[in-house]
Amino acid sequence: MKASVFTLGCKVNGCESASLLRGLAERGWEVCEGLVPADLYILNTCAVTAEAEKKSRQAVARIRAVAPRARIVVCGCASERDPTAFAGKEGVSAVAGARQKGRVLELLDKEGVFLCEDDTAFDELLPPKTFHARAFVKVQDGCNNFCSYCIIPYLRGRSRSRSLESAAAEILASPAEEVVITGIDVSSYSDGGRGLPELLLAVKDARSRIRLGSLEVSAVTPRLLDAAERVRGFAPHFHLSLQSGSDAVLRAMNRHYTREEFLARVELIRSRFPAAAVTTDAIAGFPTETEEDFSQTLDLLRRARFSQVHCFAYSPRAGTAAAKRFKDLPPAVKKHRLHELLAAAEELRRGYESAFAGKVLDFVPEERKGGYTVGYSENYIRLYVEGAVAHRCRVTALGAFEDGLKATITEEH
Repeated sequence: MKASVFTLGCKVNGCESASLLRGLAERGWEVCEGLVPADLYILNTCAVTAEAEKKSRQAVARIRAVAPRARIVVCGCASERDPTAFAGKEGVSAVAGARQKGRVLELLDKEGVFLCEDDTAFDELLPPKTFHARAFVKVQDGCNNFCSYCIIPYLRGRSRSRSLESAAAEILASPAEEVVITGIDVSSYSDGGRGLPELLLAVKDARSRIRLGSLEVSAVTPRLLDAAERVRGFAPHFHLSLQSGSDAVLRAMNRHYTREEFLARVELIRSRFPAAAVTTDAIAGFPTETEEDFSQTLDLLRRARFSQVHCFAYSPRAGTAAAKRFKDLPPAVKKHRLHELLAAAEELRRGYESAFAGKVLDFVPEERKGGYTVGYSENYIRLYVEGAVAHRCRVTALGAFEDGLKATITEEH
């Protein structure tokens, strides 16, 4: 019998899905990922935007088109938010939510809705089944920040962390070429007062390359950077969520920093890791954003010299403070500002990457595309190497190609 886990949304969802795959395999299932013929599907949904919720609902019909007789178990943020949107669909036998996903494996033969309200303890999942060169290790769940535009804290619950010993053991034992330390708000990771710096020190001799997931800017401290410098395979890439370059908009978003504080932390990173990739997220068209506010965001993107910017238009989420307090901007305004953000992001990416032509980089292969092996450097540049590359190696970047750089092998690791 064959089981597939079909995942939408964030890297944490992907990590949890990989754990469910291991659990299925241990129960004797032949396992696979995605929309392929199978007898059982676990659909892991997303609700970060209205569009993500819509795609999550549509995924049930997509599964049934491939496997009309398959049993479907639904979990994740979209089913936590509205379990009835899935429970009534043909083929869906059981519906769980976003918390305690390890319990999903107990629902394979059950019918009904099984939401869990417990957000007091970290859900220790099985080590993820690794199909890829990059593995994600979840060390934290939930969020206490309650940004005014975000629904996730209401669905995932309050912040809770995994024990340092458990997290470090999984990272050190991982067979993956790269391990990404991830969580819903990994910046809040804390085990008895031990935080990210202590976790990094515990895995400083890992054989895998070590990358940090998305951080709040407050997490960037001299203590964190001290620890990062001691990690043998640390990837100098810091993803710092920005969202807006306007102090007024940041206050309306309930983001707890100013633009100058953000820039100061970026410079702190560059004082230790001069060639580091600093990437970010930016929202176009938050309801209170004026043209002046938006121009401040564009200015900050260029001052920070981000290597990549994940841009998206504001999406009102029912139940959030922003949706209750503010009137949404016209779609045409949001679309225009998003277009400008995307153009600025592309200019910044190409400018950052051009400085690495002729430089030697650490390459972890991830997929084949045409006649190339595609993967990422330590500083998160997408690299294209001709031919088949099976393992991590050193490469020399040649120049701009597709959405990254073309490179050639210099030496094996």
